[in-house]
Amino acid sequence: MENAVPEFARRLYKEWRDFTAEPVEGIQLMLNDQDMTEVQVVLDGPVGTPYDGGKFRLKMLIPMQYPMEPPKAYFCTKIFHPNIAPNTGEVCVNTLKKDWKSNLGLRHILLTIRCLLIEPNPESALNEEAGKLLLEDYSEFVAEARLLTEVHAYWHVREQAKVSSQKMHQDDHASVDMSGNSTDARTHSKVTQRNNSSFRKALKRL
Repeated sequence: MENAVPEFARRLYKEWRDFTAEPVEGIQLMLNDQDMTEVQVVLDGPVGTPYDGGKFRLKMLIPMQYPMEPPKAYFCTKIFHPNIAPNTGEVCVNTLKKDWKSNLGLRHILLTIRCLLIEPNPESALNEEAGKLLLEDYSEFVAEARLLTEVHAYWHVREQAKVSSQKMHQDDHASVDMSGNSTDARTHSKVTQRNNSSFRKALKRL
């Protein structure tokens, strides 16, 4: 019986296992068992760049002819970068085009994209504004790239702050409940004492 698993899926799964066995710091790679044609990635912004501290979500669309044909890579997190299209997030890098070879793989692609964040190529710009700023006013380019990173790629910081806030709220609520229960207990004790005293006085009058 012919194996029903496509060749590209077997190749992808092997690459994922190899990546999991020897991970790259700052890069998370996730396969979708239900749809092997789309690979999810979370890439940490490289230290010393305007993207430092951000976490960028990417997707790679894998053709059925992979690895004979290269994947397409897209930033799902908005980013200001000469080689990343501002509207679609498509990544422009030679590795995914004319320089692609079938012996390359996901690890090589992701390392190349990370290098692209460290050393943008303004001569091959999909974002013309970013490319122009990089060449003519580097400090302004850094400021704009940093701003978009803080607005769009700090989602993990906001999620952590939200979780911490919820935990503090739950702890405060628990403290109020405990305090309220303690007050209720003291009030109940005083009422019981008064009732017992009244009962004893009533017995004496009998």
